[in-house]
Amino acid sequence: MNRTAAIASILFVGISLAPIGSHVAADEQPLFGYSTESSRTERQWEEKLRAIPSPDNLRAYMQKLSAHPHHVGSQADKANAEWIASKFKEFGLDTHIEQFDVLFPTPKERLVELVEGGPKFVAKLEEPALSQDPTSDQKSEQLPSYNAYSIDGDVTAPLVYVNYGIPEDYEQLDHMGISVKGKIVIARYYHSWRGIKPKVAAEHGALGCLIYSDPHEDGFVRGETFPAGPFRPLDGVQRGSVADMPFYPGDPLTPGVGATKDAKRLKIEDAPTITKIPVLPISYADAQPLLAALTGRVAPDGWRGGPRHHLSRRPGPSESSPQSEIELGHQATLRCHREIQGATFPDEWVIRGNHHDGWVNGAEDPISGQVALMEEARALGELVKSGWKPKRTIIYCAWDGEEPGLLGSTEWAEQHYDELRAHGVAYINSDGNGRGYLGVEGSHTLEKFSNDIAHDISDPETKLSAWKRQRLHEIANAKTPEQREEIRKRPDLRIPALGSGSDYTAFLQHDGVASLNIGFGGEDEGGIYHSIYDDFYWYTHFSDTDFVYGRALAQTGGTAIMRLADADLLPFEFGNLSDTVQTYLKELKTLSQKMQDDIKERNKEIEEGVFKATDDPKKPLVPPSVEAVPPPPEFRSDGKRRGCHQSQRWGISKSSRTSQRQWRRRTFFCLPRCGQQNAHRQ
Repeated sequence: MNRTAAIASILFVGISLAPIGSHVAADEQPLFGYSTESSRTERQWEEKLRAIPSPDNLRAYMQKLSAHPHHVGSQADKANAEWIASKFKEFGLDTHIEQFDVLFPTPKERLVELVEGGPKFVAKLEEPALSQDPTSDQKSEQLPSYNAYSIDGDVTAPLVYVNYGIPEDYEQLDHMGISVKGKIVIARYYHSWRGIKPKVAAEHGALGCLIYSDPHEDGFVRGETFPAGPFRPLDGVQRGSVADMPFYPGDPLTPGVGATKDAKRLKIEDAPTITKIPVLPISYADAQPLLAALTGRVAPDGWRGGPRHHLSRRPGPSESSPQSEIELGHQATLRCHREIQGATFPDEWVIRGNHHDGWVNGAEDPISGQVALMEEARALGELVKSGWKPKRTIIYCAWDGEEPGLLGSTEWAEQHYDELRAHGVAYINSDGNGRGYLGVEGSHTLEKFSNDIAHDISDPETKLSAWKRQRLHEIANAKTPEQREEIRKRPDLRIPALGSGSDYTAFLQHDGVASLNIGFGGEDEGGIYHSIYDDFYWYTHFSDTDFVYGRALAQTGGTAIMRLADADLLPFEFGNLSDTVQTYLKELKTLSQKMQDDIKERNKEIEEGVFKATDDPKKPLVPPSVEAVPPPPEFRSDGKRRGCHQSQRWGISKSSRTSQRQWRRRTFFCLPRCGQQNAHRQ
């Protein structure tokens, strides 16, 4: 197996605040966590920072970094990491490289063929180069289309269409009397993370899994396909990891510890995050003959995809034979690291990251986010030269190995677990950028902080603040009058919680560091995700073509990092967290009641004979079974409540760090009875 390198470029910038003249109004509301005087000073420095990022630089960075396929371990990936490190040094920031050895699989052989039940068919399993797109023909440098961390195998079995391949789809199949045991399933992308599809298929006894890109989600049903438009062409394929990352991300062989050379490793056959059945992604063009060969029951309305072909998908058997051989071996992952100590609180770290590895050329994912991070770093370097010195240490990270399994960030966060638990203040992540609205997800202790930042960012298209534009967008998309009323009345826009899927995962869920994920989007739809067509040509024709939203992301990330690093008191607002938890409790109670009501009604209909009376004997369905009605959930609060005057404390369970089941630590919060009016240190 080829050696690969995951690079995480980390810059530590820390110095002390230099007073300058003020033009901010004396009666202006101080920034949250700042005194009146320090707020004036901070606003001036932030204005200077936001004036620095250049769209021309962003474009030049992207053209350089996306010029060649740069998956983890490739020569272009290594060259990009070294170039990023050289630019950081040019900006006046230190850099060095830290190495980890991780497992990274690449395919040796792939084959999908229809051997019975239709005309002989062998899938191309290839995305063709396009004459309009100059980097799409770099075949010798491109990773083939495959799913990382799939087990290898050679399976011949009947084929069953399972819609999105999520649990409710299998419930529908059971209702129709169709089993996938001993068969190969074919599922379409979307409605779940891709790794869920082979996991659920294996749990139902399937022997193999194919995942295809349906035009209904990101192809011709949505609009013109590439190169005439932004959507996925018929031969486009979505690569991606299928490791069981909800179990734990990072190197499959070293859960809970950094994958150093001398780290204790699991045997490959014992690694629980590698799939139990072989998996391959295919294009819609390759899926069509397989879907056309299916017979049996007509698929339900919600299971039908692109209208040009097979409006009635039929779950039923046809003989298919997918084969894959995956090469597994240890790979080298690297991390670039440089630091300048903070002046006042050098042991408090404010961390900013974006990954730079792609599945192929990766202009949108991840380079559009990486170039914004680079302009932030350049802007900070310019301010340092002008005398700015943050109170806290700042760390800028350019991660490698995110695409296969959050490798670089996870291994670093595991290796430096104790340091991050002691010194990590906050982590701010991005992972690609587009055109449209500012999206923020994250820890609700930072909800107010993120709203404050959005107020100070100008939307390039409308010239409204990013906060106001997002607020109006949410009002336009609200589903009920109650939702619109809350959006209009609540001082802060709610931010969604973070799940997993990008480099914030280990910081938030393993190390317990408050985290945000930021990026612009919503107006630049497309279908080139994880394909050879995610490149400079596509991005400059169909996304943030003039890079003004890249500039806005650099302004957003840079302002957030500065404000956290310079605050007199860290701007955590626990009242927002408490309010969010209360909404979760209400939702849980509502969901529990609905579940009870649905089961009671279904049991009553079974008793009345509704299902037998309405079942079509020519299209028989399997009736549901009587279920026990679950009891209502109990909500308890152990321990005494603490008043607002007391310090906020939280902790993580002290179970063994190497235990796979304990990788995601349980976090316990003391929720105050009243909202906090002052900023808190974590």
